[in-house]
Amino acid sequence: MAEIMEREELAPDTAETAPKAAEKPKDGKWKNMPRKKRRRIIRWCVILVVLALIGALLLKMFGGKQEAEKQVVTDYVQYGAITATVEGSGIVKAKSSESISITTTGTVMDVLVTEGQEVTAGTPLFTVDSPAAQAAVQKARSQVEGYEKQLSTALKDIAGLNLAAPYSGKLMEVAALNPGDTISRGQVVAKLNDDTHLRLEQYYSYAYAGELKAGQTVDVSIPALMTTIPGTVETVHMVSRITPEGSKLFSAEIVVENEGALTADMAASATAVVNGETVYPYEPGKLEYCRTGELKSTVDGTVLSSDLVNYLQVSAGQVLVRIDGEESESEIFTIEQSLEEAREELEKAEKNLANCNAVAPIDGKVIGLSIQSGDEINTQQPILTISDTRSLIVNATVDERNISYIKPGMMVDLDQWGNAAMGTVESVSLSSTVSNGVATYPMVVSMDNSEGAIQVNSNIQYSLVASQNDNCLVLPIQAVRTVSLEDGSTATVVYVSGDRPDNALDGVMADEEIPDGFWAVPVEIGISDNYNVEIKSGVEEGTEVFTQIQTMEAWG
Repeated sequence: MAEIMEREELAPDTAETAPKAAEKPKDGKWKNMPRKKRRRIIRWCVILVVLALIGALLLKMFGGKQEAEKQVVTDYVQYGAITATVEGSGIVKAKSSESISITTTGTVMDVLVTEGQEVTAGTPLFTVDSPAAQAAVQKARSQVEGYEKQLSTALKDIAGLNLAAPYSGKLMEVAALNPGDTISRGQVVAKLNDDTHLRLEQYYSYAYAGELKAGQTVDVSIPALMTTIPGTVETVHMVSRITPEGSKLFSAEIVVENEGALTADMAASATAVVNGETVYPYEPGKLEYCRTGELKSTVDGTVLSSDLVNYLQVSAGQVLVRIDGEESESEIFTIEQSLEEAREELEKAEKNLANCNAVAPIDGKVIGLSIQSGDEINTQQPILTISDTRSLIVNATVDERNISYIKPGMMVDLDQWGNAAMGTVESVSLSSTVSNGVATYPMVVSMDNSEGAIQVNSNIQYSLVASQNDNCLVLPIQAVRTVSLEDGSTATVVYVSGDRPDNALDGVMADEEIPDGFWAVPVEIGISDNYNVEIKSGVEEGTEVFTQIQTMEAWG
């Protein structure tokens, strides 16, 4: 209520009081002025200042703004130099590095090196007592030997896919096999009697012991044929057969060649001449086949063809039964796979056992040593790594815009925390990885680190000149545009000033304001840097081109 009264009191003499508020009263009058009046003057001073500020602001916002001025910025095609530089970062790795681990439990006995120590190949590193490692080698070796035996047997058996006569002779008791019949391993398909030669066992008196010898020719009488044929003493056995008459006899095996008329069980007698005297056997004997055996299948399968016929005369190696041994071939493949896996396991086990008395596999520096004497090992993680830090590689990536410029052999500037070095592009992969719509390609850079200034397993910056041209037509990057055409295609263009060129494009769908008097002309571009782009064709030196529109706002 007091404030309202004050406003009412002030209203009649506002015109007189307000102008005077800005003037500071003289010291005597100000001091003698009533406090209420002084407060009223101060309040009006503050109100006037605020109103002045608001007025200035409103004037700027609504009263002083003039129409924005647009300025067309152009540039000219001219000759210059341009260098395309590719930059990025990568991880430094030792070019040659070997990690050592123990895959079985054990106890560390001695550690013979320290972290960061330089070692040469063959330097002892540590010893571990691991009975489990020895047991693993023995088990793996037994598995390898077992699979090797299985494979050897299977390969011999698979030869039976073409079941052949092992020697010449005559077939007997053949099995009836037809194409499509199932045949089993071990199945007897025929008996084979070697009748090319026949054997005759004869007994002679000990009175002729030492007189009848191997290789001696004898006459063999065949009563059934009423003929005598030559024979040969193959072996002499000094046995002791006693006859009912009390005579002591030894035996001799006689072999006769069969021209086709002889057969087993024929009675025969062999006489020999010793010192001009004919020696007769104690009794006649019977002819026997020189050898006899069974033909058996060594595989499981299906009969493809069979030439088995009773009494058929066959020669050694003659194929008699053909078998489809798909199951046997599959078995061999399985055994071979198992053998390969067993050999890999043996190699791993032997390497693990060797690592129990580890030596440095290469020259280098000890990195990541994680054991000490008395430790129990129960992890398969590397115990230590030997890295040759004198020769390093940088694993980096290059994006799809620059990959076409990168070639093996190019020099690379490297920088790691101020330590500069030079490298060489060793390889560039053609296999990309896409992330957020951008494809990147792996690049490997090799470098020398003989002085040891570069830290391995750390980040490093790289920079290389991808391409350069010291005398080419150039334009600012913002002067070159990629536009869509009415036919759905795209084109790289610049907008040139002046009369319409013959090569100007029609149907350009620009997504920005293009000033009048500028025409879209297709251009072929080359390399670019952060500011300029190479113009290979489409426009000539001195051509004025549109760059951009700058908007300038003026205030009154």
